Amino acid sequence: MVLEHQGSYETQSAAVAATGPVQAMIGFIDDHRVVHGVESICRVLPIAPSTYYACLAVRADPSKASARQQRDVVLRPKIQKVWDDNWEVYGVRKAWRQLCREGEAVARCTVARLMKGMGLRGIVRGKAMKTTIPDTSVPCPRDKVNRKFRAQAPNMLWVSDFTYVSTWQGFVYVAFVIDTFANRIVGWKASRSAKTDFVLNALEQALYARRPTYQGGLIHHSDRGGQYVSIRYTERLAKAGIEPSVGSVGDAYDNALAETINGLYKTEVIRRLSSWKTMEEVELETLKWVDWFNNRRLLEPIGNIPPAEAEEAFYANMNTLDMVA
Repeated sequence: MVLEHQGSYETQSAAVAATGPVQAMIGFIDDHRVVHGVESICRVLPIAPSTYYACLAVRADPSKASARQQRDVVLRPKIQKVWDDNWEVYGVRKAWRQLCREGEAVARCTVARLMKGMGLRGIVRGKAMKTTIPDTSVPCPRDKVNRKFRAQAPNMLWVSDFTYVSTWQGFVYVAFVIDTFANRIVGWKASRSAKTDFVLNALEQALYARRPTYQGGLIHHSDRGGQYVSIRYTERLAKAGIEPSVGSVGDAYDNALAETINGLYKTEVIRRLSSWKTMEEVELETLKWVDWFNNRRLLEPIGNIPPAEAEEAFYANMNTLDMVA
């Protein structure tokens, strides 16, 4: 029994040593010091006994903590809240920028140090999945975008694409329509079928939400997927006064922005939550994610602000210019 306990202790201590954060090691010492003693544990873990005893002294009298330690106590719950409130996907850079937006004067290196100590890390994007089967038998509109996915104003350029989610009941397909001015998702739809109807429904949602009237014309860009080059889809674009555009080469770069949004969706929602039972579960979490993405997620290409804020700033500036004129 003693040997088994000793082996278990050594295994646990090795695991804690591998993880590294000081707070985890101090907690481990708290749990095992009565049996093994502080010094013997510290010989296994990369932590000095003096560090542990200094921590005990601060626990007993918080005023003995250094200015940095006291500051860390204040910052840790704020960092944890930022991480929790943003789908647990933010890494150091975005967590730091969000804290700065909230008026917290803190260095990026401090956020990095504290997040490492707290065991918090940003989510890492996985390998891109091919979901579109090009339909080469149908004539396509020409490519009016040429991989330049940045518009000067809202409702000038939309891009569309869809991806899939594996559930216990079979595949669920999710289509998005994105306004490229601020990368805002303006329409989406989940469906058990990948037929033209479901991408049409995403387009209808975008048309209803945006009611595009930009005098320079709106371009809708997609890849060569059969749903997007179908007669019904192109006729609906024409009826709405939208110019169709289809990637000319036929690879992922032809619709790179939409592929990027799909990748973020798969990483931040689908793979993070792992197992999906029904389409209704996918729809609910997608609804929550789209709301967060549009209104709170910081996007680096538009200045580390949410898409909705970028559009509001654009229209506020337009109103100011109109008043001056």
